[in-house]
Amino acid sequence: MGNRDHAKSKKTGARAGRTRQGQRRSPSRRTTQKAREERRRKRMLILMAILFFLLLVLVLRSCVMGVDVSSLNYPSYVQQDFIEEDGHARTGREMKRVNDIVIHYVANPGSTAEGNRDYFDSAQSYVSAHFVVGLEGEVIQCVPLDEQSSASNDRNPDTISIEVCHPDSSGKFNDKTYGALVKLTAWLCDEFHLDEKDVIRHYDITGKNCPKYFVEHPKAWEQFKEDVKNEM
Repeated sequence: MGNRDHAKSKKTGARAGRTRQGQRRSPSRRTTQKAREERRRKRMLILMAILFFLLLVLVLRSCVMGVDVSSLNYPSYVQQDFIEEDGHARTGREMKRVNDIVIHYVANPGSTAEGNRDYFDSAQSYVSAHFVVGLEGEVIQCVPLDEQSSASNDRNPDTISIEVCHPDSSGKFNDKTYGALVKLTAWLCDEFHLDEKDVIRHYDITGKNCPKYFVEHPKAWEQFKEDVKNEM
């Protein structure tokens, strides 16, 4: 009986020892599991942050001043014929925001909208505009509105540029050209939440005599802005 009792006592002691060891190891296992869960949580948060950042970049690239350029409903008179991205005339640089619309004249009497568009697209050109308005009132878009044009010097990053054709050296626009320019400018003002005060001349940026007729005839320029206001 003594030997059996002694054996039972040893077994009981061994089981108790194993139980105490398990109890001592248990907190360590719980700590390890918590650490794993914490790492998983951190990885998930990092992944969510990356996805949010990518989504934000996509939204910002397609929106200018809160305007989704990709969903603009262009007027039927606007013909899109983008020039090739060459790093010069069309740089591909992103338009940060739109603060003003700049009016230019082509300074090439009698030239057409298509001819000026093709010049922008040529190897020797380092200039471009978002739009060209022609002698028959046609409008060609040469550069997407979420990209900068190469027209308005240091204001390229925040302005939309419009080049306008004219029949003679006075730089005065004919009636068809003038009417199309008023409509186009008013539409752009509506879409980008601007008003006639945000329509400026190339002259107002650099002092260049452009657009010639509107620089040399300030009253005609003021009337143009009034016509844009009435069209909006």
